[in-house]
Amino acid sequence: MNRVDGKVALVTGAGGGIGLATTRLLLEAGGRVLASDKDAVAGGALRAAIGAEDALDFIEHDVTSEAAWKNTIARCLERFGRIDILVNNAGIALRERLDEMDFATWRKVMDVNLDGVFLGVRAAVAAMRANGDTGGTIVNVSSIMGLVGGAGPAYNASKGGVRLLTKSVAAWCARDGLPIRVNSVHPGYIRTSLIENAFAQVDPARDGYTPEEIRESIRALHPMGRFGEPEEVARAILFLASEDSSFMTGSELVIDGGYTAI
Repeated sequence: MNRVDGKVALVTGAGGGIGLATTRLLLEAGGRVLASDKDAVAGGALRAAIGAEDALDFIEHDVTSEAAWKNTIARCLERFGRIDILVNNAGIALRERLDEMDFATWRKVMDVNLDGVFLGVRAAVAAMRANGDTGGTIVNVSSIMGLVGGAGPAYNASKGGVRLLTKSVAAWCARDGLPIRVNSVHPGYIRTSLIENAFAQVDPARDGYTPEEIRESIRALHPMGRFGEPEEVARAILFLASEDSSFMTGSELVIDGGYTAI
């Protein structure tokens, strides 16, 4: 079940959280991985945490740059000879209030969360054409905030855009006869540095509540009574990357402890 033996994956934002957990799980499932992250230091930490030198490579990668995507795909082909799986995981979350947010903040969130996914999908589809009948799979990491409101206007819009970009590309690939499946995952509140950084931005004097109070109030919105762990999202990504999901494309997989169920 959920094996990717011999498959080559590219995982963005692999330096921590969901990206790190996904990299580890893909390697354990028999894959080879080019892990990328904007933070060059993450490469050493990732290798130290995982090992697997023969099956793992790392590249510094700004997902908002077309040139960087070209270089990253070239590195994957040079190192492993092909690309079968793309996990578009890199993303950011900034403090957002509509009445305070400037256009530069809006654009920064869009650049990483939506434009970066578009650039990755476009580059991967082009590279996967060379695989012939085996095609490939793309997993785009969106969010439950791409399904409901509740974060900030830029974050919600960017993650909602990822959801519909996924469906559009999935339909296009299928109709064009390309054996490339494209699906999205929608994590809820997962215990990662992204969420912790968001909590840390809370200012009691400005917001009227403490970081711990907002953390507890959000935790209480989950019927399962807790936040998720990165490994729980990684298992969903592995499922979509493997042939166990062979009849799924354009689908959205929600991993949120019941947050969107009530």
